[in-house]
Amino acid sequence: MADARAGEPLRIRDAGPGDVALLLELFGELARYEHLEHELHATEEQLAEALFGERPAAQALIAELDSQPVGYALFFPTFSSFLASRGVWLEDLFVLPAHRGAGVGRALLAAVARQVREHGGQRLEWAALDWNELALGFYRSLGARTMGEWITHRLHGDALSSLAGESSDRPAG
Repeated sequence: MADARAGEPLRIRDAGPGDVALLLELFGELARYEHLEHELHATEEQLAEALFGERPAAQALIAELDSQPVGYALFFPTFSSFLASRGVWLEDLFVLPAHRGAGVGRALLAAVARQVREHGGQRLEWAALDWNELALGFYRSLGARTMGEWITHRLHGDALSSLAGESSDRPAG
């Protein structure tokens, strides 16, 4: 395993439109790792629009060692009413298994944190699967606090459509 801190040059760069296929491939690697392949439905067209369209919904960074992609971070802006400040939700932080423990994840997370601060943000948040002790230990080592009092909720598919239908008397926007 290559150690990014003591050898190969590590480069963190912004993803561009030419990286859409690569990002989808990396999403597939993450889905396999998390045993969630059945939930990966994104297409190149959808991702290109989401990241590089007229109103980008998210940003991505790609980590490279010797010009080879080894990981990525995907994130989007949030807002805290209590802080009256911007923040970032880190949707994905993924490093290929062969490159874990070499500082790649930390470098990606540091790059996201830098962007938070450069835009006046006050917080960076994310979720991790409760069984992923490797990730949980890594996050604890950074000083991240587990928000045990908060429980994530999700509306998806029919439940989302049903609730959205209740507001059909109001124009969207």
